[in-house]
Amino acid sequence: MLNSFVLERQGNKIIYGIVVYDCEKICSFISNVNFQDAKLILDSVQEAITIDDENGNTVWVNRACEQLYEIKREDLIGKNIDTLEKMGVFSHSVAKEVFRKNQQVSILHNNKKGKRILTTGTPILDNDGTIKQVISTSRDITELIVLKNDLEDIQNELEELKERQQVIFNDFIIESQEMKNILQLAKRLSQVDSTVLITGDSGVGKGEIAKYIHQCGSRKKHSLIKVNCGAIPESLLESELFGYEYGAFTGSKKQGKVGLFELAHKGTIFLDEIGELPLNLQVKILQVIQDKEIQRVGGLTSIPVDVRIIAATNKDLQNMVVEKKFREDLFYRLNVVPIHIPPLRERPEDIFPLIRHFLRKYNKKFNMAKRLDSNSVAILMKYPWPGNVRELENIIERAIITTRQDLIIPQNLPNYILNVGDGSSDIVFPSTTRNLKDTLEEIEKQIIHKAVIKYKTTREVAKALGVSQPTIVRKMNKFKITDGDFNDSNNNADS
Repeated sequence: MLNSFVLERQGNKIIYGIVVYDCEKICSFISNVNFQDAKLILDSVQEAITIDDENGNTVWVNRACEQLYEIKREDLIGKNIDTLEKMGVFSHSVAKEVFRKNQQVSILHNNKKGKRILTTGTPILDNDGTIKQVISTSRDITELIVLKNDLEDIQNELEELKERQQVIFNDFIIESQEMKNILQLAKRLSQVDSTVLITGDSGVGKGEIAKYIHQCGSRKKHSLIKVNCGAIPESLLESELFGYEYGAFTGSKKQGKVGLFELAHKGTIFLDEIGELPLNLQVKILQVIQDKEIQRVGGLTSIPVDVRIIAATNKDLQNMVVEKKFREDLFYRLNVVPIHIPPLRERPEDIFPLIRHFLRKYNKKFNMAKRLDSNSVAILMKYPWPGNVRELENIIERAIITTRQDLIIPQNLPNYILNVGDGSSDIVFPSTTRNLKDTLEEIEKQIIHKAVIKYKTTREVAKALGVSQPTIVRKMNKFKITDGDFNDSNNNADS
């Protein structure tokens, strides 16, 4: 902006200084200074300046105008604004708009090379309020627009990074407060040697919590031995757990074998699926907890073991106690501090962060750049996930491997996911005769519109859909979704 200027004549020379540019001040400057002097000054500024008379004929342009529109000033001066529009010099004449509206007007248009030009036309009025001149100033703002878009992209990346940092809690991808509370409890339990029983459906991450407890505690320098009690044949389970001496049974090794409890000495043993443990071995596990020693199969001496026991199950052990399928005394020994991990369907806040995490993980693993479209995300968010986190991870890995294009759409998801519940019943699929881009945009518009109706602010919409708030604002502008659609428009101050 031309906030100040200095004009001084020294003999035949004019000494001047111009600081940033302002259209109205230039108009005032031209009106109050000898035009010949003004031309010398205006020819030195970087902004393109055009002066049109009351009939719309160009009477003068500066050098910057020649450069911006790539035309000599003699080819501009004397020509009417209509003629210049037809010549393609200006795609849209701002002076014409000034004459029509009798006020200052700004427009954004392109020059011959497609650069974005911001032009402001300001009328110079006579005493009767009639336009006697229009002074137009133009500047190339292509780089500004690029910088603005780059800034938006950086802001979006920062928002996504911030969101990612919010959901990575002690290396766990979570958003729900319930899971954060579980991890905080696990962290406290890691500092003591109490026996822990972790319960929850298959695939919720019981093994990860056990690993976390071990790694945060004083035993982390020693082994974490994992035993799946349901995967080892009952006939072999005792010798696997406690080891055996030579001659304990036919085919035993001459040197005998060290059991898993001995391998876990000074460390932790994780007894997964402990509900599958036979009753006769339940007694021996109870003895290990009480006496802190084991006896190998076929052995006569006891071997001291210093080991922490963490057990896990997807079964109702209390009910098994009632049914005499699990020892009551062992249950209470194991259940000193219980941790129950809720299924994924009960903590939907964690679904999208996990989707995003697995997309990154397997894109990196397979050197790909696949992404999910909005409708696919909506379907995955509504699916009940009976297989929990493990099932979600498998689905994302499968989609990345099997989808040929970079965008994963609903048709790339397994049919059993598409057909469960109302995963997509509230989304109207456009006609298949439309191209894919238009179809996806229409679906995206529906998803965003429904979220805007459901939630109070753009931040809540962004959180629900797993994107940044600036992205939601930009999408709402693109699809002409207004703030009035919010559930409570009085609360959308952050929109």
